[in-house]
Amino acid sequence: MKYFFFDIDGTLTNIHTGKVVPSAPETIRKLQENGHFVAIATGRACYKSRKIAGECGIHNMVTNGGAALVLNDKCIRNIPLDKEKALTIIHEAEEKGFGVLVAFEDNIKVFMKDHLFIDQVGERKEPTEYIYRPDMNYEDLENIYKIYISVSAEEENKLANRDLLTSLRFIPEYLTYQHDQKDRGIRDMMDYLHADYKDIVVFGDAENDMVMFQKEWTCIAMGNGYPPLLQKADYVTDAAEDDGILHARLHFGWI
Repeated sequence: MKYFFFDIDGTLTNIHTGKVVPSAPETIRKLQENGHFVAIATGRACYKSRKIAGECGIHNMVTNGGAALVLNDKCIRNIPLDKEKALTIIHEAEEKGFGVLVAFEDNIKVFMKDHLFIDQVGERKEPTEYIYRPDMNYEDLENIYKIYISVSAEEENKLANRDLLTSLRFIPEYLTYQHDQKDRGIRDMMDYLHADYKDIVVFGDAENDMVMFQKEWTCIAMGNGYPPLLQKADYVTDAAEDDGILHARLHFGWI
């Protein structure tokens, strides 16, 4: 029995269209029929991953950069950011005139005390519901899952506390604070299942998949992926849109 963990963008989906590769759901169905465990492993929030999981017939997920685990369609944990460090980052950004958005729920909503973020960089490049709450007290929030700061790469050194938490720059205009430990999430899922790490198989294509390409298990890169990831992989398959997942499974005899 193997335990498969798939990245979404550029692995389960065509990186150019964002659509699920047609051969992926059928391949996943056959893997499951053969008794293998199948999961998604993504930096996306849990709510943002469910649609693709449903289209692919997948019921298990490591989401939120490894912080959230979903087993049999039920979220069994979702770890927020360290609150004190998050508050330090937020307050410094505000003091230095950068716009801030905060997500403290696992949904499409982000909360803001002012419109500075939108004024400085415009709306985010993904579907978002903006909640304007000028009297919001960050200290009263139970959880903080993500922080968005409208600071460019050229100016981010103005934030003395920028490295207190992991940050990623998906687009040039703003910085995103979120978990980035998909490998830790995969290990935690395996520990929960009392399974051996050597039976893990991960599939990825991008720079942020480097963290889950570990020596303890089998790592498969999509052919059109990030060049350093291809060098780190145990096996390089075809691009997602060229049925890379299907071909890898046939190569290894998993279906």
